[in-house]
Amino acid sequence: MSDAHANIEKLTRMANEIARAFRAQGDNAVAGAAEHIGLYWTRKMRADIFAHLDKGGAGLEPLTVEALKSLRARA
Repeated sequence: MSDAHANIEKLTRMANEIARAFRAQGDNAVAGAAEHIGLYWTRKMRADIFAHLDKGGAGLEPLTVEALKSLRARA
């Protein structure tokens, strides 16, 4: 497995875990997850996960996809 692939797997796992943590906020889950990723992830991490999303986002859960799209729209 390449380093790039391992990095995307790690970012996917982290993004999904963040989205799951915010799921309990109901209607605010997408905004909360998007805000968390926007505040605490580096620019490179965000760029890498957005690139992965653009390639189909394999492994990203629906709430995670919504949060990433919301974050990108705000940027």
